[in-house]
Amino acid sequence: MNKTAHFIYVSVLIAIIVITTIVLIFWGASYYQTELTERFYHSNHKILKPSGPVGHGLGIIGTLMIIIGVGGYMLRKRYRSLGRIGILKHWLEFHIFLCTLGPILILFHTAFKFGGIVSISFWSMVAVVLSGVIGRFIYIQIPRTIQGRELSLKEVQEMKTDIGTVLKNSYQLDEKLHTVIAHSLNTNRGPIQGGYLKRELLRSTQNRMAVNKVKSVVRLSHLSKKETRQVLKLVKNELRLNGKIDRLTTMQNLFKYWHVAHLPFALIMLIIMVIHVIVTLTLGYKWIF
Repeated sequence: MNKTAHFIYVSVLIAIIVITTIVLIFWGASYYQTELTERFYHSNHKILKPSGPVGHGLGIIGTLMIIIGVGGYMLRKRYRSLGRIGILKHWLEFHIFLCTLGPILILFHTAFKFGGIVSISFWSMVAVVLSGVIGRFIYIQIPRTIQGRELSLKEVQEMKTDIGTVLKNSYQLDEKLHTVIAHSLNTNRGPIQGGYLKRELLRSTQNRMAVNKVKSVVRLSHLSKKETRQVLKLVKNELRLNGKIDRLTTMQNLFKYWHVAHLPFALIMLIIMVIHVIVTLTLGYKWIF
């Protein structure tokens, strides 16, 4: 899947989530805003209540989405025989899609009425979604191959080019310009003290200053506009890789701790969801079948 196709793929998934949510909000807004004691008299009560044809259907579809999203992604990660079926990154994106839209449908299935043991499952589901957002952020900070395999520190370091040699050989920069650019890239390579947010803000500021300095120097050189853009691209890539190397160990450790928080909530949600389905069937609640 090339970049354009991947962009379209992700955009379609996002559009489905947004459009579905907007349609459900506008369609049921009047009913969901009605007091619980008055909903029985609302014209849409029979179809939008949790046991109604639409409300019940949303619950069934949402549950299936979560089960498929969680199960499919876990199987793809664990079994090498499935390694040829798509790239892990795309499986993760589809997992996120199903496990975002599924909870939204279940939210409308409850008609925003939470109680009993089901409320534990619901809030566990909310915790899973929120922790999933955090996990996605951590995940993309860790360099990976196109197949989704996590790269080691050595592999990331090997991705770095000898930017000094490239600048000298490909663009024939004189010694003075080369020295200024090299100095700009090396000034922010020292350790940064403080918490994660402080370090990232300082690193971002340093990178921006380095790029601006390189930009001002290169513009005074003999390089064309195209070559200037290429040099700046090399510099930005170098700075980005430096940042990934500096925070690689931190992100790998965070990802391990994240699993400890994410998986229990997911298991609680799934167990109570299964109990809820069994109780519903036992009490004779059926959908359109």
